[in-house]
Amino acid sequence: MKLEIRPAVLSGTVKTPGSKSHTIRAVIIASLAKGTSIIKAPLVSEDTLSCIRAASALGAYIKRGNDDEWIISGTNGKLLEPAGTLDLGNSGTSTRLLAAIASLAGHEIRFDGDESLRTRHMAPLLDALVPLGVEVTATEGKCPCSVHGPLNGGVTKVNGKSSQYLSALLMATPLAKHDTTIFVDDLHEVPYVRLTLDWLKRQEIELKYNDDMTRFDVRGGQKYKAFESMIPGDFSTACFPAVAGAVTGDKIKQLNLDFSDEQGDKQIFEYLSRMGASVSTKKDVVTIKKGKLKAVELDLNSTPDALPILCVAAACAKGKSVFRNVPQARIKETDRIACMTTELRKMGIEVEEFEDGMAVTGGELKSCLTLESYKDHRIAMSLAVAAMAATDGGISLINDAECIDVTYPGFIRDFTNLGATFKIY
Repeated sequence: MKLEIRPAVLSGTVKTPGSKSHTIRAVIIASLAKGTSIIKAPLVSEDTLSCIRAASALGAYIKRGNDDEWIISGTNGKLLEPAGTLDLGNSGTSTRLLAAIASLAGHEIRFDGDESLRTRHMAPLLDALVPLGVEVTATEGKCPCSVHGPLNGGVTKVNGKSSQYLSALLMATPLAKHDTTIFVDDLHEVPYVRLTLDWLKRQEIELKYNDDMTRFDVRGGQKYKAFESMIPGDFSTACFPAVAGAVTGDKIKQLNLDFSDEQGDKQIFEYLSRMGASVSTKKDVVTIKKGKLKAVELDLNSTPDALPILCVAAACAKGKSVFRNVPQARIKETDRIACMTTELRKMGIEVEEFEDGMAVTGGELKSCLTLESYKDHRIAMSLAVAAMAATDGGISLINDAECIDVTYPGFIRDFTNLGATFKIY
């Protein structure tokens, strides 16, 4: 799908859809629990539906109804042997978390996905499962891969370049036969680990960890219990209307944002305020007004998903913005540092690329008919916002824009309601 975008001034109100990170964790825990859980206001997207299908194949009974709530009858930790390979589509989060969960079973479970998923690194997680009694196979440390439990527990170490490796272990090891000690090296994206720990706390899972999160001690032989939970709004998704309001808008209000939640990307509003946008918050409503943006220097280690859209804000700011300490942006759905560097240069913006980040010098965004999404939802949405902020009045085209549905199926609808002009080919 090609997405055509014209420059626009956006204004209005948008309701932030549910958090992908919360939805996937909720589905997995409900699937392992004894009894029936109710997940209210889940995110319904390609990634979360991939997780639902895999959980069903592992034995959970899932009733979706009208998708306002999902009712899940869990397996009590007893996973079925799927008829074939679990296809997780584009969902790296689901693949990593479920790979650790699947190691609880006493039979082989295989994982695969689309072309993009096959580029995601699985080796740090799979290597960490081996000392815990799990047999693993992988294709050059990536999908297709398999795990064969049962997960016994013990002592292991894991690299934390992606927080998902640690989160996967933390969700699986409470159900292992014996206690587990996890040593962590070079942990990134700490807010996502705290989000996982919050779910475990709600489940009354017993574990201990030190202040710098380099060691976790998890008691084995525990169980998950059924629950009822409302999924909060997704701050990673909220980044796109937020920046659109800051660079193109009159005034944009965003609903359904809980700032007490652990999601790291809630910092986007602090970042934009530092850049000069007008940001006001009242309960779960945030209002963004366009301002005279200025350059900033930011450490994005805790908020790597915000990098692509922050580059767009920086392209509209005065001066050179520098984003550092975010090397994990290179191992997401794409190498987001390299991709955003290439595409913003096409739009007339000066960009300098570093191993762990990039520098963006503000200027005048120009429309471009050959923008590439690289089949990465956050790249596609960021470029769409950039195209709306183009100053030459021209048309931009983004290739493979259907990837937006991975996390924000309502993107085109919501932005059209705010005043965007789109055409789909």
